[in-house]
Amino acid sequence: MDLGTTIRNIRKQRGQTQKEFATSCGITQTYLSQIESNSKEPNLSKLKEISSCLDIPLPILFFLSLGNEDVKPEKRDAFNLINPSVKSLVNEFFKV
Repeated sequence: MDLGTTIRNIRKQRGQTQKEFATSCGITQTYLSQIESNSKEPNLSKLKEISSCLDIPLPILFFLSLGNEDVKPEKRDAFNLINPSVKSLVNEFFKV
């Protein structure tokens, strides 16, 4: 799961700097940088705040962060089959 990269990509897509986004989330720019580089893992309440600032439900943020290695080997084919469709649908609803 690559939450940090997902958060960074969505933030950048929306044209926000780290400083702007960190301020809106009530965290420091340094902490956001650590989250985005996956060197710090925020707790659940902070992740809820971040997802709220991104205007994306937390379960959707988790889904967007999933990679093949996060899915059981016996379910990877199904994941790879539905993943592009689900991501396209999410993009339509949340402009990710």
